[in-house]
Amino acid sequence: MRKWTLLVLFALLLAAIPAVGAQDTPGTIAEIVVASATGDMPEFSTLLTAVGAADPAVLEALSDPEAELTVFAPTDAAFAALAEALGEEAFNAVLADPEMLTGILLYHVLDGKVMSADVVAALEAGEGSFVAKTLNGQYIDVTAAEDGGVMIDAANLNLEMIDIEAANGVIHVIDAVILPESRTIAEIVVEAASAEEGAEFTSLLAAVGAADPAVLETLSDPEAELTVFAPTDAAFAALGEETLNAVLADQALLTSILLYHVVPATVGSMDLAALLAEAGEEGLMVDSALEGQQLTFTVDMDGNVVINGVVKIVATDIDAANGTIHVIDAVLVPQAETASAAMVSGSAGCSKAGSA
Repeated sequence: MRKWTLLVLFALLLAAIPAVGAQDTPGTIAEIVVASATGDMPEFSTLLTAVGAADPAVLEALSDPEAELTVFAPTDAAFAALAEALGEEAFNAVLADPEMLTGILLYHVLDGKVMSADVVAALEAGEGSFVAKTLNGQYIDVTAAEDGGVMIDAANLNLEMIDIEAANGVIHVIDAVILPESRTIAEIVVEAASAEEGAEFTSLLAAVGAADPAVLETLSDPEAELTVFAPTDAAFAALGEETLNAVLADQALLTSILLYHVVPATVGSMDLAALLAEAGEEGLMVDSALEGQQLTFTVDMDGNVVINGVVKIVATDIDAANGTIHVIDAVLVPQAETASAAMVSGSAGCSKAGSA
């Protein structure tokens, strides 16, 4: 990210703060939304309707005076744009589905008070971008735009309506409704492998198709909570054609290897970083979906998170409706218990794929 862009961004944010006009004794986030929605110039009337139609826990959270939250609040125009994009019938269906609506609303909320100055600092540290975990469990992407603005996923931060302080946090206004990922891990892998340009995970898809059907069922389950460490096509190719074909032909072995890449819980990059910091130099041991087998996480000299000492995580936090995907640069191989597994482990060792 160019330094001048962040300096312009910082100046714009600071200039916008006085225009907000903080109250001496601000109400809760819920109270501010209600006041704005029912005032002379309503701004959050649709947001208020959505909160009222969602799970009561949403309103309780926004009303809790002991909470510390950050809300990216879509305007009425933002909701109108979503209604036009979806069609009135589909939009009304969203408003009538408390579970879906709750997920969408919580995707606009962060745990903790994040002021505009904090955003600028994080953008500076992240060279123009960073991710933040929302209350729905998925991550939003925060990026600095070339024009000096800030993007929250695909929405623009309204620089004239930031840092609206509340008794229980802060509100920043955005010009679009941001939507959490609704595809399952299986659907994301299929779409990535089927892309006309830049296809990825084609070998992973082939492996899932050749494994026990229970693997695909697990990755397709919308109610599951999973973390998948997904090897790239290059990672599978590094095994060598002969070894790869032998593994694909051995359903039991293939199923074991694939399950070793799955953790039966959603673990985002921020969660993993916190756990690693707590674990210290010895690293972090995590149970995989392969019974009796664990993954070992450590941080290398360059600050990269590695698995089993050699497999590097190269991309993180690809959100899914049933968990998250982190991309790795080699195939993970569980402890060799059979001659076939030993063969794979030996081949993988030559190509950086770690063995437990």
